[in-house]
Parts: sequence; structure tokens; C-alpha cells
Amino acid sequence: MKNFFERLTTLALRLYLPLALRIDAPDLQQKVPAQGPLIAIINHTGRIEVPLFYAYLRPRRVTAWAKMEAWENWFLRWLFDTWNVIPVHRGEADMSALKKALRALEQGYVFGLAPEGTRNYDGVLRRALPGAVVIALHSGAPILPIAHWGGENYLKSFFRRADFHVRAGELMKIELRGVKATAEVRQQIVDEMMREIAKLLPPEYRGVYADIDVQPKYLVRA
Repeated sequence: MKNFFERLTTLALRLYLPLALRIDAPDLQQKVPAQGPLIAIINHTGRIEVPLFYAYLRPRRVTAWAKMEAWENWFLRWLFDTWNVIPVHRGEADMSALKKALRALEQGYVFGLAPEGTRNYDGVLRRALPGAVVIALHSGAPILPIAHWGGENYLKSFFRRADFHVRAGELMKIELRGVKATAEVRQQIVDEMMREIAKLLPPEYRGVYADIDVQPKYLVRA
């Protein structure tokens, strides 16, 4: 039954999204490997990108973390359980959520990760949190930066379709080169991740990561 609802929601989204959005995503599916573990890092407006990526990355199996409080809403609980989303306690080291994410990657899932840690309603990048690096270090999975913009206007466009642009970067991986992963190093790594996203965005969306010419120290091409 769960597989049926997965297919049903995917079909519904694939029918609805082109009616609500003018989707411009020329390289998304080509940049996503056909198999194997993958961490997809994205900017997060929380408007429409989550269902869009879930639907358009299929048949790849996709999962992500979502705040535990979402399960208090009956519809979100049903939807997230159908989508195999992993509940996480925000603001603390949730080892259970980390283990479930690592297990999903071992099973070949695409794990969606928003380093900013929370929704960013205007689409302009904010400083990311270093905790996002932990799953990448533990899993060793390749990292694909994906940027999107225009979705922040989705709920404002009642009578016309909103433009939604998506660009995917190149596969990356973390190389510590013998350096200990201190909190400072993790922050530097997540900043490097965010600059890879910023490179894919128009300048007005880059926010605190406008310095895209800074050369990464720990993030290299996979």
C-alpha cells in the first residue's frame, strides 16, 4: 500500500507542478547519478522545492530530514511517512536521525540536505550551520550542489504560474587531508558547500556567500 501511495503522490505532483510553475531545470536529471548514495545540498525556501525535487528525481529513492514537530500534523505525518522522510530533533545531536540517514545512503538513497537548517523565505542565502557536514563526513557519499530560485514567489502567484529555476553543479567530496574535523573546520566546509550553491544562483540571491571566488580548501571534485 505504501508503494501505491508513493506512486500516486509522484504522479499527482508531476501533473500539478507544471500547472503551478514554469519549471526551468535543464540539467537536473542529467547531473544526478543513476544509482548509488548521493547527498544533494540545496538552498531551502520551503515553498515548493521539496515536493518538486521528490517528484523529479524519481525513480531515484529520495529522503531527507524534517523537524519532528511536523509529525504533529496528521497530513504531514502521512505524507512524510509515505516519502520515507526521517524525523529529527532540531537543536540537539540526534544520533538516531543520523544513523537512519546513513543507513538510507548505504541503501542507495539520495539524501536531501539544506545546510541553512531552516526555511529562507526570500531566497537570499544565509549563513549555514556546521552540523550539515557531519553526515557527509560519516558517509563519504558524493555531494551534489543544487540551487533553485523563483520558488519564493510561488504563494504570491495565485493567478499565474511562478517561474522556478533549478541548476545543478558538479559532484564534490570532502578531503580533510589529515586535519581534525573541529567545529571551526566543519563551519569552513559548510561555507564551501554553500559557495558551490551560490555559484549556481543569480548574484542577488547569493547573500552572505557572494564571495564565490574564494577557493575551497576541503571540498574537491568527486
